[in-house]
Formats: sequence, C-alpha cells, structure tokens
Amino acid sequence: MQAGLGETVEQVLERVSRQFEQAELFYGHGTDNPWDEAVYLVFSALGIPFDCDDSMLQKTLTQEEQAHVDALVRARIDARIPVAYLVREAWFAGLPFTVDERVLIPRSPLAELILKDFEPLLARPPASVLDLCTGSGCIGIATALAFPEARVELADISADALALARENVIRHGVQERVSVHQSDLFASLAGRYDLILSNPPYVSQEEIDELPQEYRHEPALGLHSQDNGLAIPLQILREAANYLSEDGLLIMEVGYSHEALAERLPGVPFLWLEFEHGGEGLFALTAGQLREASPLLG
Repeated sequence: MQAGLGETVEQVLERVSRQFEQAELFYGHGTDNPWDEAVYLVFSALGIPFDCDDSMLQKTLTQEEQAHVDALVRARIDARIPVAYLVREAWFAGLPFTVDERVLIPRSPLAELILKDFEPLLARPPASVLDLCTGSGCIGIATALAFPEARVELADISADALALARENVIRHGVQERVSVHQSDLFASLAGRYDLILSNPPYVSQEEIDELPQEYRHEPALGLHSQDNGLAIPLQILREAANYLSEDGLLIMEVGYSHEALAERLPGVPFLWLEFEHGGEGLFALTAGQLREASPLLG
C-alpha cells in the first residue's frame, strides 16, 4: 500500500482502485465499484472537479497531497469509513451536500423524482413542502431548488442533524425559503403541505446487525425503527393526512421494508414507484387516499 514518488493523478487513481478492489470493500454510499470509489475519494481530496479536462489526470501530486490521499485511503480500507464522511461531501440530485457522521449519507432514489419535477405525480408545482426526517436536508433543499416558488420545511428529531442541515441550507443559498425545525415526526409541526417527502428510519434491528461495516459509521437514529422496521413509517401514515392540503401528496421511502408494509396493510392503495436508475420501496399516497385508509392504519 506504499505510494510511489511523484505519482500523477491517473497513477494514483489506478493504484487506489486496485487497493480498494483487493480490500473487498462494500460500496453503497454513492458508488458501486472500486474505480468510481477511487475517483470519488481522490478528486474530492485534491479539489478536482468531476467534470475536469483529461489533462488534469497528468498532474503530479505534491508530497502533501500524496500524504493526504494516502491517509484517506488507509481510513477507507482499515476502518471501513465511507468516502463521503472522509471528504465531508456527498452528491444528491446532481448537487453537493456537506455530510458527516451526524447524518445518513444521501442515496435515496427520491433524487430521480426531484430531477423530473415529480412528474406525473403532481398536478401543479407545490407551494409548501415538508421534508420529514430530513437528516442532511438534501431532499428538501433539492426540492426547493426544483420549485423556486415553494416554501420548504426541514424537520428532524436530531439537533445534530439539523445543525448540519442548516449548513446545507446556507451552502445552497435557500435560507429565505427553507426553514429548519426540530420535531419528533409531526409533533412540533403545525402547517399544511402540498407535498410531504420522507425517508424515515425503516430498518429492523435484525437487518442492522447484518449490515456491512461501512453502515455502522452512520447514526443508528437515522436507520432503526422498531416493529420489524415499520413503527415509524406506520406512525407517519397515521398522521400525514392531518398535515396535507386537500389535494396534497405523501411520498415516502421504506426500502426493503416495502414487502412487510404491503403485507401489513393490504387494503391501502400504495402506488409503488419505479426508477430508471435503480431503487425500490418508495410509494405515493394522496391525502384523500390516506383519509380513506385511516380505519386500516389503526
């Protein structure tokens, strides 16, 4: 794992990619292979734009740059720390967000919906949006940028996560339209929203115990939900209609828990969404459907 002297960016990428492949890392926080993981780490560490000219690959690293990259590579391999935490940046819906161990690393397929302006799910652009269980704020902030007239609220139970979300609000210059609220789900909220987006905790303890080491660096508060992963999603389903406008829409991610949720609530007309770029376990329900399903939700 010893670096060569005077390596170019291209040589570093090739070496780091080999090291990652040999280390049998788990990929699931922005990349899915050793080469892309190496590009993510090296370019971020050196401040190289991902759309740079190929000539940048022939740049020779200084000793300081080499040492910085190699320290990050060791942390990625030895401690299995995800690259996003090492470089304090993750990308979501084509946008950069500051991240660290206070929040989950953005990876929701909701990004694809945002980039398509939620077509054809929305009849009109939403005037008010809630990003519930916001974490880094990426979902709500990306939605605010997609709908320049919308007012967006970011809510989370974690004060630590919200501190980071505020950083991202300022980073993207949307502080006039995006507000941050500490709330245990809907408990401290009072508004009505045209669109509620939520990527809540939905992972059972059994699943958490089986996750690769990389995921153990993420906050358990953002992952774990009791009742086989369904406790928090079910609570959101029971309460969401009270916070939606008359023709509002709830879009929620429940990941691999989608089969358990569908089995638990066979009478609820979930619209399970499909994605061109991968991802599963997201559904949409209108305010009317939620109100009609209320007796089934307990």
